[in-house]
Formats: sequence, C-alpha cells, structure tokens
Amino acid sequence: MKLSWIIVAFCLVMIKTFGQEIQKENIDLEKLADDLFPAQDLDLNYSELYENLAQILSNPFDLNSVSEEQLRQIYILNESQLSEFFEYREAQGKFISILELQVIPGFDQPTIKKLSPFVTVGEDNKSNTPLLERIITEDNNYLIMRHARTIEQKAGHRNDASASSGYAGSPDNLYTRFRIARTNDFSLGFTLEKDAGERFDWTATQLGFDYTSAHAQFLNKGRLKNIIVGDYQIQFGQGLVLGGGFGVGKSAEPITTIRRSNIGFIPYTSLSELGFFRGASASLEITKALSISSFASRVSKDGNTLQDSTGTTLSSIASSGLHRTASELINRKSLAEYNAGLVISYQKRSFDAGVILHHTQFNIPVKPRTRPYNQFAFNGSNNTNASMFINYSWQNHTFFTELAKTIGHGNAATIGMLTSLTSQFDLSLMYRRFDPDFYSFYSNAVAENSTPQNEHGYYMGWKYKFTPKYELAGYLDIFRFPWLRFRGYAPSHGSEWLVRFAITPNKQLTLFLQAREETKIRNYSTTTLFENGPGIKRNFWLNADYEVLPELSFKSRIQYSTYALNGSSSSGFAIIQDVNFQIKKLSISTRYALFDTDDYDNRQYVYERDVWLAYSFPFYSGVGIRSYILVQYPISRHLDVWLRWARTQYSDRNVIGSGSEAILGDTRNDVKLQFRLKL
Repeated sequence: MKLSWIIVAFCLVMIKTFGQEIQKENIDLEKLADDLFPAQDLDLNYSELYENLAQILSNPFDLNSVSEEQLRQIYILNESQLSEFFEYREAQGKFISILELQVIPGFDQPTIKKLSPFVTVGEDNKSNTPLLERIITEDNNYLIMRHARTIEQKAGHRNDASASSGYAGSPDNLYTRFRIARTNDFSLGFTLEKDAGERFDWTATQLGFDYTSAHAQFLNKGRLKNIIVGDYQIQFGQGLVLGGGFGVGKSAEPITTIRRSNIGFIPYTSLSELGFFRGASASLEITKALSISSFASRVSKDGNTLQDSTGTTLSSIASSGLHRTASELINRKSLAEYNAGLVISYQKRSFDAGVILHHTQFNIPVKPRTRPYNQFAFNGSNNTNASMFINYSWQNHTFFTELAKTIGHGNAATIGMLTSLTSQFDLSLMYRRFDPDFYSFYSNAVAENSTPQNEHGYYMGWKYKFTPKYELAGYLDIFRFPWLRFRGYAPSHGSEWLVRFAITPNKQLTLFLQAREETKIRNYSTTTLFENGPGIKRNFWLNADYEVLPELSFKSRIQYSTYALNGSSSSGFAIIQDVNFQIKKLSISTRYALFDTDDYDNRQYVYERDVWLAYSFPFYSGVGIRSYILVQYPISRHLDVWLRWARTQYSDRNVIGSGSEAILGDTRNDVKLQFRLKL
C-alpha cells in the first residue's frame, strides 16, 4: 500500500521548517558554483555550464518520468542515492509531492534542498489536448530584455580611433530571449544579442542583432522521441566525439561530475557562438530498448583566412564571437562548417551502450601556421570520428567507457567507475588516453588540456562524510603529454591534487577550507625555445556562508595563490565580503572585495551574483577594489526587474585594458538592467 499516510504526517511536521525552502524559484547558484567548481581559476565557459542548470530550473524534471541520465545531469546525487531513488519509485509508484523525497533512504535535508528546485511533480491533465493549445496555454514561459553598458569610454569608441581599431557600433550590449517549454513535451524559443561595439544592422547575413539563435523541440510524439529544428547541442557517451556543453571539467566536484550524462539532443540557448549545431536532429525509438538518432547541420563561423599559392586556406577558427572592428567584420561568417552524424543506442535497465559516427566538412581547408607545438594540429577540410560507449550500473556502482577513433588518424579512450562503497564514502576512478592526432571539434571530455588530444592520465576522486556536518573531499590526477604542447615545448608529465574540508554545524552556517596544487612544465621564455621546467601553482581558499536572519545572510572568503617557475615565485590574494538581504519583495546582493596579484598567473577567479540567466565569473588581477550591488524586485506576478552596478578601481595603473578595449583612468563601472516578463 502506498505510504501516503506516513508522508502526509511527516510533511505536516516539516512543512514549516523545510517545506518553504524547497519551493523557492531560484537556487543559490553561488553556493552551487562552490560545490561544482572548487578550483575556480580555469578559463572554462562557466556561463554556458551554469545556463544548462538554470534552464532546468526554469523547466524542472518531473520526478515521475525523470531518467537516470537526466538526474546525473544535475550533479547532485551520488550512486547510492540514484539507486535508492529508482528503487523507491519502482516499488511505491508515482510521487505525490516533492516532499516525498524525505522518506527515501540516503536523502538527507541538504541533498533534498539542493535537488528540489530542479524537480517537480507534474500534472498530465493537458496531455490529451492539442499541441497548439498546450503551447498557447503553457505557463512556463518568459521573455527577457537586457541592456548592459560600460560607463567609461573605450578606445574603440573614441573619435580618434583608427579605421582598423575603431568599433563599428555603439557601446551598448543588447539581449533578448524568449522561451516557452513543457517538460517531456515541447520547447520553443529564440535568443538575440548585440555585443558592445557591434553594429545593429540589417543585411543579408545580419538581421538587426549580430547574433540570432532559435529552436523548436518536440518530445515523445509516438516513436519519435525527440526532434529539434534550429540550434541544438549533443551529448552521447563520455564526450570524446559529441560532448555538447555539459561537461564541467576535471577540476570540478570529484564524484558526480566525472561521468558524462547520455542525454542526446537538447536545445541550444547560450550566447557563445561556438560549440553548437544548426539544422535538424531526431531520435527514433525502434523498440523500447533500441533507438536511432541522426543529425545534420550547417553553421557559419568566423575564420582567419589566408591567401597563398594553393588558394584560400583557414589558419584558425575565431572563438570570440565579436564583430566590432574592420578585421573582425571581414572574418565574420567566412567559414561554412557542415556536420552529419548517426548514433545507434541500446538501453535496457542499467545497461546503456551505443555507437557514434560523426563527419565534419569545411568549405575552406584548415591549414594552421606552423609552430613547434602544433605539428599534430588538424590540417585539411574534413574529419570523421567513430566511437563506441558503454555504461553499466550495478547496485551502488556504475562503470562507463568510450573508445573513439579519428578515421585515418589517432585514437582516444576514457574508462572509469563511480562507486558508493558505504553510505559515507564515495569514490571515482578514471583512465584516459588521447593520441596527439585525435581530432574532435565537439568534444567535452575530462582532460587536462582543453581538448582530448596528446594526453594520458589517471584520476581518482573521493568524498567522505564523517557525519552530516563534516565532509572531506578531493582528487588526485596524474597526467603525461607525449608531445609538445602550447607553452610547454617538450614531452612532459605533471600532477594535480585538491583537498576540501567542509563543516556545516547547522542550517545557518557553512564553512570550507580548501587547498590545491598543480605541477606541469612551462617554457621559461617566449623567445628562447625548448628551455622549460616545472611550474607549480598553489591555491588556498577559506570560505564562510552564514545566515543571521532568514532575510539576511553573509559570505566571507579569503583566496590566496602562489606560482613558482625557474627559481622565481609570485603570489596573489583576494578578500571578499558579501551581504545579501531581502526587504519584503526587494532582494539586494552586495560585494566588497580587495585584491592584490603580482601577475596573470595569480589572477583570482570569483563567482559574482548577476541577473537571471547571466553569469559573472571574472578574475581579479592587479591591485584594486571590486564591488557590486544587485537589486531584484517583482513589479507584479508577471514582471520582474533586475538592476546591477559593478565597479572596479585599480591602484596600480592609469589605463585599464589594452588596444581597442583600453579605458583611460583607474576605474571601470558596468551597469546592467534586465526585465523578465512571464506571459
């Protein structure tokens, strides 16, 4: 018999102290950042990673239909909790309420508090209505309009700027997004953006905004399980061939983020102008266990083209997505990239396997400039990858692997395991091997390099909960580079480790102390080749989050780092104080930070709160003060407004930035205004 009476009785006791917390619309993304990315000094696209989670927040998973791969995508539950969740759902039937999570073994209050904003218990009362009617009447929708601007004038906007370095457009950053979606049914939306310095123009290749994106997705239409027309990303296997934007890097949460989620096609809604497909994709269910997925895409990209005796070639693909100056406008959409692929996958209970075939074609041959480290860089106009992946879960253990090959070139492999050895101890193990001539343009695998190429490595992560209040976590990664790499002109090896001790004595206070060290070779000089040695980077964090009142909370942090190379060393630190409070409907977040760094190697990455669906992860470099204030106010049930002002004042310079981005003076102020309308 359903345990409804137990749940109801339990919920009545907990509703006042806990129930209100899990009904919040927004999770604390700052706390989530600290949990998922303990080593926050990497040049990752954090905004894209966060946006994937924020999109789930706006369109939560239904507890009664969510899959194991979808739950893995949130990076919150360990293997034991995943096993307990699906055993409970199979035994007890459909969930009545989110509060029912509290009776699942292994689900403590901190876990439920993190998970609850990402899930819901859906209602199927609209499932028999026509699709168009469901779209028109769907409540889960929003329209965002955002304006941002740097108050100080940059060199590219000054009247004396040269024709080559001057910006073509205004200093305003304009952004508009619309999305309407229903879980496991449909998603429709578009995104428009003009970066600061870009012109707002109407041409054959630019429809007003410089960047435009749109998608239409339909799910579970008979045997057609997923179809997307427009912009989309793909995640199959462990990200060696098709990785989308869902991997969170090696220096992340040591357990839940190591295995990639096999989630297939999802709409692309980010502002990054790289890493997505544009065209159509579809997944067809042949049987309950067997499915076929295929996709086709044509994307125009920015490329640095060269003319030589053989004709036009491409030296590199530009990644900034900026089209402000004359040279950037010349390179705009100068490359056409075609992609096509096929995925055959088989899933039955805890076993998941498949094969992937992916072909990429460029209309202009890629011919990178010759450098000592890029002897194995991709050269040509087409590339084909094939891979096989297997995932298997047994009780509290899961095994995963992907083996890939670039046809005519090198191989790549990832093999790993996640396990909950006890209810307190979680462990992750992974081996990776990437040949120097393995080429994958849409990968997002766990690696030391930015791409799975020229690398062998062994990774071990662990997490031990002494009690619900005390937790020790960390990882060790040992890697080797068989060939030269950028800024490291010799075959070499290195290592990285991180340890974090977290204390949560009560609901109002969370503390953590963290240390990290990374060792790998670096060239001593940019002019003298093949003189290098081990560079050692050390980071230390001390952080406290504490709540004085339900309406008032504080965050204090000290970050310190050192870097040593060739007998010399440098250091840097940041001291951060945040105050967050709420006065009735008005929410205010503030920060005051002091920073002092000797060089770029000691820049301090710190997450900053921002307007909804915008994420700030700047680094503090030099000597100065950083502060901001963020205000949010719901004008009505359908309209929210955010206003953000950020200010950086330096004491070690009179010019901020360089080139066309240079600002005369020691202070930079940035303002941002955003409206969200729920239709």
